[in-house]
Amino acid sequence: MKDFRELEVWKTGLSLLIEIYKITAKFPRSEIYGLVNQIRRSANSIIANIAESQGRFSFADRVRVLYLARGEIFEVRSHLSVAHELKYIDKVTFEKLDSSYEVLAKQTSSLINYLEKRKHV
Repeated sequence: MKDFRELEVWKTGLSLLIEIYKITAKFPRSEIYGLVNQIRRSANSIIANIAESQGRFSFADRVRVLYLARGEIFEVRSHLSVAHELKYIDKVTFEKLDSSYEVLAKQTSSLINYLEKRKHV
């Protein structure tokens, strides 16, 4: 079994998490326990769930945890929308990150589909 750090989906998630930390460091201090905390936790949860899925023994468990990761991706996208509406991030930054998280969702879905097919082999 591959180490989770070798998975492209995990690497993508890590790069995006680093970006999230950089942009949220510029948010107003009043958001430190609000939006900053929420978006960082969601973004971190994505890669944590991807890593956890690699440690699961059954295909069903691995897929279930990956679905959680996929859900967290959409949560991050929602938080990014809020940040954009509140003018904490500009349009270019929002669109770049939102698009990157859409790619991550597709990568995660591809991994889920791959595992679903393998469980029947």
